[in-house]
Formats: sequence, structure tokens, C-alpha cells
Amino acid sequence: MAAAYKSPFNLPVGFIDGLIYLLHTPYLNPIIACVALTPQPATLPLILFQKMPRFQGLVCSATLAMALALALGSLISSTQAAARAFFVFGDSLVDNGNNNYLVTTARADMPPYGIDYPTHLPTGRFSNGLNIPDLISQQIGSEPTLPYLSPQLTGERLLVGANFASAGIGILNDTGIQFVSTTFLLSFHRRSLTFDDLQVNIIRIYKQLEYFQQYQERVSSLIGEGQTQQLVSQALVLITLGGNDFVNNYYLVPFSARSRQFSLPDYVVYVISEYRKVLARLYELGARRVLVTGTGPLGCAPAELAQRSRDGQCAEELQRAAALYNPQLIQMINNLNGEIGSDVFIAANSNQMHADFINNPRAFGFVTSKVACCGQGPYNGIGLCTVASNLCPNRDVYAFWDPFHPSERANRIIVQQIMGGDASYMHPMNLSTIMELDSRTP
Repeated sequence: MAAAYKSPFNLPVGFIDGLIYLLHTPYLNPIIACVALTPQPATLPLILFQKMPRFQGLVCSATLAMALALALGSLISSTQAAARAFFVFGDSLVDNGNNNYLVTTARADMPPYGIDYPTHLPTGRFSNGLNIPDLISQQIGSEPTLPYLSPQLTGERLLVGANFASAGIGILNDTGIQFVSTTFLLSFHRRSLTFDDLQVNIIRIYKQLEYFQQYQERVSSLIGEGQTQQLVSQALVLITLGGNDFVNNYYLVPFSARSRQFSLPDYVVYVISEYRKVLARLYELGARRVLVTGTGPLGCAPAELAQRSRDGQCAEELQRAAALYNPQLIQMINNLNGEIGSDVFIAANSNQMHADFINNPRAFGFVTSKVACCGQGPYNGIGLCTVASNLCPNRDVYAFWDPFHPSERANRIIVQQIMGGDASYMHPMNLSTIMELDSRTP
């Protein structure tokens, strides 16, 4: 798809069209100035000859055109502020469709996924509709970020940001190795592939960071290295990791390799230490405003209730893991910010955000927080959400869309707390405060 044309002032084509329309109205007929803004930032506006019925032969002057451009300065600045780039890293909670382009079983590209998305089609989001990045994009006045692997992410679309997330990944490289196709497994068994080749089944976190570096190189070819650094440093970043390192690694099978290697407390310490390296690398790559979400109540997802709960109570061992992990994540973020000397990393207490509507679903308009809208078996928590699954008629009254992922409406509640939650939800500040502070920074 062709990139949308923008002027060097970062005004969209539609705005320029609207301006030219206004210049033709009776109210502004005395001003006959037409400015063609060229794609090259260093090029001055070209002054075009424009004939109009009441002013035959009148030519716009350079002085008038430049005065008009200066008069639009404040509007231009606000347009640029609203166009803050947004970058997303992480797992299926924030994947916008990268896994559609991979050979993997961790996909959401078939109905009924996307049933409530504006197009009513599956997009690769693990949701009935919008996910958390989509809703944050709305809040910051930005377009939704495209998956980095999307062929549509070219040209000016790159300046919006990008979503690098990939369903199934974790902080650790060995998390999610089960998400491969049958063909891949056969090839691996026949020794035609190595363990490193399994990287292509999902985009592990360090590969996501490599793509982020590649992204910056691509953008530098468009707007220059200096402007790219500014775009990245002023961008908002969201990273969501950690849940899969427990659900799809430590507790994936009884006596898993990691559970034999580590006790749970030691495993949490190890995972946090590895996460610190990821965040430090993100900082090295230029990120300066990073929302870091913790895990939700891991033992309360319908999938875990179906496998581990006899009476509908949240699975104790997974709840213990979340209780150990989340406080240590906040402490690690505090330490990292202290070393940097700035509040670069913002901790989002996803555990509490989820617990609110899981513990008291009716207070939030849900009929249940135990049964998934789409699935099969106990709590609709077995297997994948497919066209053959049970499907609830009203997704808005279910806290969980599928065995693992919140519904769009639950995501809206989470983003509401990200935007305006107090210190029990967001530390050291919420996103609204961040945006207000950053708006004052030249």
C-alpha cells in the first residue's frame, strides 16, 4: 500500500486539502494563497499560480504564503504532539498480528477472533476486538500500530511506530518452544533444523529488539538519524512479558526442566534478572518512556481453572508465582530507574487491574470471570478458541474472551487504570501524568 503523503510540517494530506478548500470559500476569498509543500524537508514551500473566478490572474506571493504557514504554527505543533510514536513489545496480550506471518501454532488469524473488531475479521489479535495497544493508541491520539512484519508497514506509516510483539514468547528464550507446526517438529526430529532455527516460530524478545534496531535504520533512511533518535526518545513504549515464563515454561508440564533446575523463588529471581537485561537493552536502543506491565493473576485464567482447579478457585501455585514475581518486578524497575537517574520505566500493576474484575465481576458489569466466552470443556478453558468452540452471544459480559486472554471490554478497564490509576495501579505515575509532563518538555 502506498505511503500516505505528509508535508515537511507533518500535516496529513487531508489537512492540506481542507486548507485549500477554505482558501476557496467566500469568507477567505481575499486570501488567494496556495502552498504546495514538498516531501523534502529542506525545500521551501513552492508558490503555485492559482486562478479563481473573482481574481483572474492573481498570483500568490511568497510573503503571503509564508505568513500563512507561520500562522498555522501552533496547530502544526499540536498535530505533531498528537502524533507521538508508539512501540509495543511482548507476548499474545499485545500481539497485533506478527504471528500471522510465522510458521507457528500460536495464531489468532481465524474466526471467531476479531468478531467485534471494526472489520469483524480476525487480525491476529488474541481478542474478540481491540487489545490493549489499540486502546492506548486511541488514548494518545495515534493510529493503531501495525505489526512489524506487515508488508503495509512502509514509508510514512513507520513514523506511527510499530508492534513487535509475538504470541507465545517470554523473557527466557526457552519459553514457548511448543508453539511450532507439525512440519517444523518433523524437520526438527529429522535433524534438518537446530534449536536456533526454532526462533522463527515466534519472535523472541531479543529478536524483537533486533527488529527495533532495524526499524530505526529504516526510519533513518526516511527522516535522517537525528530525527529518528528524537522520534524514538519521545515515543511511548509498552512491554508485556512474564506470564508465559510460568504458564508456558515452569508450569507447562509436571517436572519441567526449569522446575527441576530452580525452586520457584529462585526461578523468579532468575527471570527478573533476565528481564532487567531486556529493559536495559531497550534503554540502550533509545527508549525513554516505557510502560512495563506485570503479570495478571496467573492462576485465575479459565485455562488454569480447567486444568488445576476442582472448585473454581484460582490455582494456588500459579497465584504464588504471581505474588512473588510482581513485587520483585517493581523493585527491579525502581532500582533501574535509580541507576539511570530518571523515571524511564513505569510499572503497571496488571495483577491488581485484573484482580478487581476477577474478584468482583458483577461490579464491573460481567456475569462471570471464570468462564471464557470462547472455548470448550470446563470453564471453556480447554484448547483453542475455534469456529467449533462454544461462543457466548454477548462478549461484553465476559471478563475473559478465550482461555487466556481478556475480552475487549476487560481490556478497556485495564487501559482506564493505565491512564488514570493511582499509585496502587501505576508506579511512579499513570499515563495521563506522563503525557502532561512530556507535553511541557520542549
